[in-house]
Formats: sequence, C-alpha cells, structure tokens
Amino acid sequence: ARAPEVGELYYQPTLLTEVTDDMDIVHQEVFGPVISMIKFKTEEEALRRANNTERGLASYFYSQDLSQCYRMMEGLQAGMVGCNESAISSAETPFGGYKQSGLGREGGKYGMDEFTQIKMCAIGLSQP
Repeated sequence: ARAPEVGELYYQPTLLTEVTDDMDIVHQEVFGPVISMIKFKTEEEALRRANNTERGLASYFYSQDLSQCYRMMEGLQAGMVGCNESAISSAETPFGGYKQSGLGREGGKYGMDEFTQIKMCAIGLSQP
C-alpha cells in the first residue's frame, strides 16, 4: 500500500497472514517492511518450511524458550538470525546470507576477508 502524503517511494509496513507454501512471497527475498506469517505445528515443521527456499539472508522468530532459540538459530539456513530481535545488523557484525543470498560477508572482522589474500609459504631448510 502506498501513502501518497508521505511520498510515492514510501511503502507502508505490511503483515501478510494466511500465507501458504505455494505463494511467491514464501520463496522471494523481499527488501521492504513486509512480514509473512506462516502457521506451523512443530519446531521441525517450522525449520523445514523456513529452509525450503533457495535464499537465506535473514530469519526472524520469537520464542520464550531459550533452548528453543538455540536450536532454531542453529537449524535455520540463514546468514543472520534474530530471536526476539529485529535489529540484527550493525557495522560490527557480519552481514551476508546463505545459498543464493550471497557469498562472503560485509562488516565485522569477517568482512575484512573480502579485502585480503591469504598466501601459504614454505621454505625447506634441509641440507643436501
């Protein structure tokens, strides 16, 4: 939805409900204020459905169970994961995704890898 009084490039935050696995929104990387709500019954189902995509830039979920947070964070195939947190990107942290969402990282100490070349050197000092 547009808000003409704010400007033609403004897109209102949007919450999509009743989302099913066959919808394009489930398999696309949306860069905007859009949240897709997908119902699930088990943690395993949630992981399977979340990982059933060619992309994996970021994943977000909410839980009151800290053990579940750790399991989900480990199981989600995304470069960045937020549990009970939506602000997961900063200059100090690595930014990048899994699968078709990019290789390598920007930011943080891992971002420097993109600007370096590693060389292994060996010198044999044995006498003939």
